[in-house]
Parts: sequence; structure tokens; C-alpha cells
Amino acid sequence: MDISTKTTDAPPPTPQPSTAEQKRNARGASRPGDRVFLGLSRGSGILLLVIMAAIAVFLTYRASLAISKDHGNFLTTSEWNTNLTPPTFGIAVLAFGTIVSSVIAMLLAVPVAVSIALFITHYAPRRLAGPVAYVIDLLAAVPSIVYGLWGALVLVPHMNGLYGWLDDFFGWTGIFSWDKGAPRSMLTVGILLAIMILPIITNVSREVFRQVPQMHEEAALALGATRWEVVRMSVLPFGRSGVISASMLGLGRALGETMAVATVLSPDFIIHASLLNPGGGTFAQNIASKFSEATEFGRDALIASGLVLFVITLLVNGAARIIIARRAEYSGANA
Repeated sequence: MDISTKTTDAPPPTPQPSTAEQKRNARGASRPGDRVFLGLSRGSGILLLVIMAAIAVFLTYRASLAISKDHGNFLTTSEWNTNLTPPTFGIAVLAFGTIVSSVIAMLLAVPVAVSIALFITHYAPRRLAGPVAYVIDLLAAVPSIVYGLWGALVLVPHMNGLYGWLDDFFGWTGIFSWDKGAPRSMLTVGILLAIMILPIITNVSREVFRQVPQMHEEAALALGATRWEVVRMSVLPFGRSGVISASMLGLGRALGETMAVATVLSPDFIIHASLLNPGGGTFAQNIASKFSEATEFGRDALIASGLVLFVITLLVNGAARIIIARRAEYSGANA
């Protein structure tokens, strides 16, 4: 008996879109709404670059007018006398004070902020985590002038005890020697800036830690890890890039903070070896205190110092992007 085999016809191939259609679909321009959104998005990005370039050109032009008439070295002179003939001014003290106060703020704020974020997301019960997170959010909304008034009226009068303790035990280093002057120094400014940037770093870090895949934590717990080991092996590696981003946001605010620093600091144009002695200055504080009484040339000189702060901020953000890009593969985000 012959067994006849029946062949089934294969389904017809699905027509593939042409190359032009593929490119159009990939660009999201197949519909009028998509084309409008694409144009708005692209225009916003270009507009941002144009604004940044315009700021850089303006600052560079006005700064060049002042620096060309500066009798001193703009980068190394520890003096700011724009009304002299010839004028003599420099940013040595301002750069030193800005960097030192920001470093102090970061050293104090980052560990505390990360600890608070971990406590809210992985340790605190839900009834406690909510109010604590709400208070942190409120601190982020407090204006800087309020922080400055609080620092001048509350923080500064209560710093004598800390300054005395640092002088007694660490005064031999020279960095923490105190001449019993008013505690309106770089250390006080750094502590105030740390309090100001704490909510920013905490909020961003908290949101990053919440994005950790639950699977990672459950796998670590299944292997017998303690809660701290779960945090160390799963949460912190995953959120490392986010914490770095949060820290750079906080550093950006610390570098450019104006009114709070101007309210607390007792400025002068001397680089003090000790962090406890009053004096010093920052870019933003110097601009705020001298702008109203400055001549046209003096304003150009202040703009020149603002250009340096602008460059420092760009360098900090660029360095942060490089660090995040290098550590992205270890963050767990690609798992």
C-alpha cells in the first residue's frame, strides 16, 4: 500500500519594511505628534548648549577686560583691590576657601546622608521611615538665607566648645589651632554647608537604593547573609553610581552657595593655615558682598572670578561623569 505524504505549504514571508521606512520608524517621525516631539526635544538640547556657550562667551569677554588691566597675578595674588591705580586683585584666597569649605562639607555630609538613606530604605520600620523622609524633604526646601541666619544666630555661638576641644587635642597639627577668636571660620562654613547639602544627597541616594532589584537582596538572604552583608554586597554596589551623582549635586550647591556663607563667614584676603581662625573667603561670597559697591571695572573683576567658579563646576561635573561611566559596569544596573 502506498503511503502518500502530504506536504504543507509554508506561510508566506512577512513583508519587511523598506530601509527608508525603517529609518523613519527608528527616528520616531512616522506620525505628526512624533515629529513635533522630536523637534521639541532636539531644539531643547540645542538651546541648552547655546545658553551654556553664551554664558561662557559673556564671562570670558568681561573677564578678559579686567584681567588685561590687573597689575598682579590673577591666579596667585592674595589681594582684592580693584579701585587702586593700577588695580591689583587675584583669586588665591577665594579658590582656597571655596575648595576647602566644599571638601569639609562633603566629608561631613556624604557618610551621614548615605547612612540616613540606608536607614530609611532598609532598616527603619515603615511608620518611622515615612516621617523621617518627609522631614528630609522639608530640609531640602529651606531657603539658603534661612540657613545663614540660623548659622549666624545659633551655630556660631555654640561652636566655642568644639573649637576648644579641637585646639586642646589637635592644635599641635596647626590645622586645628585656635586663637580664641570668633568662630566665623572655614570649619563653621563647612559644617553649615554640610547641613545644607545633606537633604539633596539623602533624597537622591534614597531613591537609588529603592531601585535595587528585590531578587538581589533575596538571593543574598537565601545564602545566609546578614542585613549589613546584604547592604554591602547588593545595595551599595548597585547604587554606587547614584550616590556619586548625588554627591556631585551636593558639591555643586556647596561650591556656589552665597548668602549662607556671607552671613556666617568673617572674610579677609589671608590664607590661614588653621581652619578655626576667622577669615578667608569664597567666590560666591566675595561676589555677593562686593558687587553692589563695585565700579564697572570692579564688576568685570568679579565676573572674572565667576568665570573661574564656572570652570571649576564644569570640571567637577565632567569628573563625576567619567567616574560614573567607569563604574557603571559594577553598579549592578546592567544585571
